[in-house]
Amino acid sequence: MAQDIKPTRKNLMEIEDRIELSERGHDTLEQKRDGLIMEFMDILDQAQDVREDLEGNYETAQKKINMARAMEGDITVRGAAAALEEHPEITVESRNIMGVVVPQIESSKVKKSLDERGYGILGTSARIDEAAEAYEELLESIVLAAEVETAMKKMLTEIETTKRRVNALEFKLLPDLYDGQEYIEQKLEEQEREEIFRMKKVKAKKEESEKEEERLELEAAAAEAELPSDD
Repeated sequence: MAQDIKPTRKNLMEIEDRIELSERGHDTLEQKRDGLIMEFMDILDQAQDVREDLEGNYETAQKKINMARAMEGDITVRGAAAALEEHPEITVESRNIMGVVVPQIESSKVKKSLDERGYGILGTSARIDEAAEAYEELLESIVLAAEVETAMKKMLTEIETTKRRVNALEFKLLPDLYDGQEYIEQKLEEQEREEIFRMKKVKAKKEESEKEEERLELEAAAAEAELPSDD
């Protein structure tokens, strides 16, 4: 790459400007990468807690529904589930974490009171109530897990992208620019040395020429002085 650059001072100034810009960009991207990693670690800790809660709520919900089926029968359980009229609602918005847009999922109408579940209180037992409550807890855990997991994936993708950009600047672009800068500086120094050498030769020839002219003038003057006079 360096040999393809014409060694002129204009090109040297352009490369120096590109180096300065690239170094600033490299520093900015490094700071962004480090900040993203810190945010990712916080989300990762949250994700671990969410996963544990999700697993716990799932096991609890399974136990509760199995108990309800055993005590009330599948038909009664299915009938209670089908009686639900007002279904949960999910809204998805977004928030910005260091330039990364991640989803913010909100759920509503998930947890319900006994009279909001639709089935008759007198025709069911507490087993169905406990199963319903357990599945409401599970649903809220699923919504939160979906939000955190999606944020994690988006953050991880952005971290990888930023790392690639940092590496491209650090190991490809900047070394090429440094090589180009060094090549031009060396060539300009060689040109400067050649110009100084040429100027010295010109000066030496000029001095030699002046000395030769002076010698000839002296010889001419001496010869004129040796000429016999007309007297």
